[in-house]
Amino acid sequence: MKFVVSSASLLNHLQAISRVINSKNTLPILDCFLLDLKENTLSLTAADNETRFETWVEVTNADGNGRLAINAKNLLDPLRELPDQPLTFDINDETLEVYIYYHNGKYNFVGLKGDEYPQPKELKDSAMSLVLPADTFSEGINRTLFATADDELRPVMNGIYFDITADNIIFVASDGHKLVRMTSTAAKGEGRASFILPKKPATLLKGLLPKETQPVTIKFDENNAYITLANYTMVCRFVEGRYPNYNSVIPQNNPNSLTIDRLALLNALKRVAVFSNPASSLVKLQLSEDKMVVSAQDIDFLTAAEEVVPCAYQGTVMSIGFKAVFLIDILNNIPSADIRLELSDPSRAGIIVPTEKEEEEDLLMLLMPMMLND
Repeated sequence: MKFVVSSASLLNHLQAISRVINSKNTLPILDCFLLDLKENTLSLTAADNETRFETWVEVTNADGNGRLAINAKNLLDPLRELPDQPLTFDINDETLEVYIYYHNGKYNFVGLKGDEYPQPKELKDSAMSLVLPADTFSEGINRTLFATADDELRPVMNGIYFDITADNIIFVASDGHKLVRMTSTAAKGEGRASFILPKKPATLLKGLLPKETQPVTIKFDENNAYITLANYTMVCRFVEGRYPNYNSVIPQNNPNSLTIDRLALLNALKRVAVFSNPASSLVKLQLSEDKMVVSAQDIDFLTAAEEVVPCAYQGTVMSIGFKAVFLIDILNNIPSADIRLELSDPSRAGIIVPTEKEEEEDLLMLLMPMMLND
């Protein structure tokens, strides 16, 4: 088979899907892209054992149909060095030898049989369908992905939980220390359903969704999903297992409430945390009516820091400890000028919410405290 394709367009699509490919694969063919030519459309696929990512580009002067697998490095590395120009692919269907001609040169190598490339699992007849705006899907992943875990013992925590109802979709992520719950009424399901989207496909989607203008369709059964974007289709396997009851860990009665400038607190934490004990990253927040004192110390090296941040606080005077890196993560992922911190006592989780709510979105973040030594 033979075809001509723009090098920039080919590179753009291959780079988007190449992140699926693992650095070490049990099947050598998973080191490859699958190319499938049908008339003037060239489908490009990359996969690992759990996730499959497909896109397509238009080609010209196509002659013949067929499929073959090409080593990803052989295709991507030279493409990155080529200026935009038409590339002519000439593939011998018998020997699978590939010749790629460009402006003043050519390179050639041998491909693998495309029929050996793993095929995606078909969805069961009981599969459900979900259509949601690309920006809602993007926000849901952006707000929660940072809070997912890397826990081999509890794999259910290593993904984003989608809790779907007929009224809304709730995106949840937690690593046992911090928890994020984002409720969106901009999308809803056909009925009650749920699944856990693994971290890897979520990270891939995070890069693509901001460029999408069309709604995204997710068709899924208990184990797998087909996620369809305008120019991409992803097939991924869910994390198996039952997600914990996330609502049960959110404290309901929090009489102590504090409103503070998000950036002022964030910057104070970044400065003060430098002086915390590296092993614990503990910072202490002392709360009183009109100020928060942020402090940290490392007794081993006799270093300490303290900074005062103005705030509006209603409640009893108290001190509470948090892990600085987790609190910084949370503040970095809240889209609001001011935040509200709600507390019951220093031993229970703190709830952090934006004071300005986004339309059709309800965001709540939770952080478990650390014990203070004094």
